[in-house]
Amino acid sequence: MNHDSYDDSYIAGILGSVKTIAVLGASPKPGRPSHGVMNFLGRNGYRIFPVNPGQEGKEIAGAMTYARLAELPEPVDMVDVFRAPAAIPGVAEEILAMDPLPKVVWMQLGIRDDSAAARLEERGIKVVMNRCPAIEIPRLGRKLG
Repeated sequence: MNHDSYDDSYIAGILGSVKTIAVLGASPKPGRPSHGVMNFLGRNGYRIFPVNPGQEGKEIAGAMTYARLAELPEPVDMVDVFRAPAAIPGVAEEILAMDPLPKVVWMQLGIRDDSAAARLEERGIKVVMNRCPAIEIPRLGRKLG
């Protein structure tokens, strides 16, 4: 996969097919990008599962927060990653330990790790890097589904 540019059909296919999204690095602070994106995704019909060990058991954006991906109460279609690029190798390991695996790993703006992406893709997971679904959804509009 060429992660330098994505066809609109690839992004639209992902955003039109996923229903459940774990937001890794979720923040309760309204000024943080993860908080805004979670609210946006929820308003646009996705079920969100915030993941943040410091907020475990609390609600963020109206959803219960979990400490780790392994503690989610049900499988998710996508993991939306709000973590520093240096954390991505460990994040990839955590994702690859999930059962079942998510269909998609989405790394937010400024986050790219080609080695981690290759490992995830080897296991059949689609990867998007350095993009934001809250930007892509309005940009693609009716192409989503």
